[in-house]
Amino acid sequence: MSRNCSIVLNAHVPWVRHTETAHSMEEDWLHCAIVETHLPLLEMMFRLRDEGVPFHLTLNLSPTLLAMFQDRILRRRTLNYIDRTLRLCRDEVERGEVTGFGELAKQYEDRFFRLRNFYLEKWQDDLVKAFCDLRDSGHLELTASAATHGILPLLMRVPEAGQAQVRVGIRQYVQCFGRMPKGFWLPECAYAPAVSDLLRKEGIEWTVVEEHGMTTVSGADERFPYIVGQSDGGLNIFGRDSGSSSEIWSADEGFPGDGRYRNFMRDIGLDAPIEYLREYLGESEERRFTGLKYHRLQREGEDNLPYDPELASRAVEEHALRFVSSRGAQLASLEADGVENPLVLCAFDMDLFGHWWHEGTEFLEKVFRITAERGDFQFVNPGGYLGATENQERPEAEPAASSWSEGGYFESWTSPENNWLQEEVQNRAELLARFTGMFDQNREDFDREGTAHYQRCIQLMVRELLLAQSSDWGFLMRMDPSREYAEQRAREHLSDFDRIREILTKDDDGRLDEIEKKHPIFPDLPWNLFEAYE
Repeated sequence: MSRNCSIVLNAHVPWVRHTETAHSMEEDWLHCAIVETHLPLLEMMFRLRDEGVPFHLTLNLSPTLLAMFQDRILRRRTLNYIDRTLRLCRDEVERGEVTGFGELAKQYEDRFFRLRNFYLEKWQDDLVKAFCDLRDSGHLELTASAATHGILPLLMRVPEAGQAQVRVGIRQYVQCFGRMPKGFWLPECAYAPAVSDLLRKEGIEWTVVEEHGMTTVSGADERFPYIVGQSDGGLNIFGRDSGSSSEIWSADEGFPGDGRYRNFMRDIGLDAPIEYLREYLGESEERRFTGLKYHRLQREGEDNLPYDPELASRAVEEHALRFVSSRGAQLASLEADGVENPLVLCAFDMDLFGHWWHEGTEFLEKVFRITAERGDFQFVNPGGYLGATENQERPEAEPAASSWSEGGYFESWTSPENNWLQEEVQNRAELLARFTGMFDQNREDFDREGTAHYQRCIQLMVRELLLAQSSDWGFLMRMDPSREYAEQRAREHLSDFDRIREILTKDDDGRLDEIEKKHPIFPDLPWNLFEAYE
């Protein structure tokens, strides 16, 4: 092992299940992720594996996403979403004589049919099984993560809250993948020193933090983030290389901003007449993205240029070659400076590839193919890297509090628009820890029926609090289009927590069943997740 690169992708969608309507815009977040990112990525990885092209990729599939992958209703609705889009594709092919985009619409139709067959015929709509197959062949490393993508450093004000997020996340991982995780993805790469001890306590071996979290600490090893550090408790800590990552995600200079790529914002769901879209949009008639986009990125003086897939593929080839060449030169320079077995770790949100950047999955495939041909470096998974370098020095690393969000700290969740939510979840976490401790100390005073009632109430309060702690709600509260929904969801979970608390010492009149059925996620939570943190 000498020169190494690792790509880590985080896939997360908040729990969105709205059976009260035929299809909702929020559920489309899930369906879009599956159709535009997960299925193309799986298709690409299986193609590489079948052709014998070596590659390694690391994925985090968040616990809420895994739960939705396994929900029978949502799996059926994903298929309905694909079929609904296929009907729109057929209409677009027929409308092509008017719009001039009939050929491109046919390409979309063929693509959706291919992905539908891959989803339904090859994997019987079981994406967890598909990812496990690639894990078992050694091409994927899968990590655990916090239950609802909660920001752990903020939750650690009440340590039991952070403990519950981690334990439920690990529990979901084990139920889906049949083994204990070694790596743990920190939501938003959000780290604080208290998180290290928590992860080691739960058996986690490694995690990833932002580069500035490792390099700005007094006395930090000058080789960070290109070697692994280790905390006092033995947690192995990888640093994300911001320079190589910015080649892709930078809004100003990143590859996806090239004018040859498809314009994400020019979607017929926003452009076509509302009457034409009525069947697709459903009862609400609320405009939304359909995935059918006919224009390339606009540049000054080039408004409304049509999207050209062949031109975009040439851009992919150029950018993949540039990325591989840059990583090779970067790793050669590190090695020349005496860094033994240097590692460049690039981490991204997975929906960049395929969803926001339509050509992103093709880019990853080109990167893996070019790297295999050139041999300047190799792609590794963090777990594999640790095993191959187990005799190598692991310098002390106690990263600073940090995240990859705006400002590099936690401002995205502590702003005037959303800071109220942090106080609300903290207050309820303190209550829940107290209730759990009191019940544990006085269980002998409860009869069987009373014990079952109290434990069920605590379980449901834990679930509602976990759902309220999702980082998505605070983040979306800062965005006009989604603010109302985010506030409604957060307040709903807090309100249901309070309703359960009222029932705790009273007879249940059916309200628990009502709350339990509303969000059937994590159905078998242990009652003692908020036991005293030591």
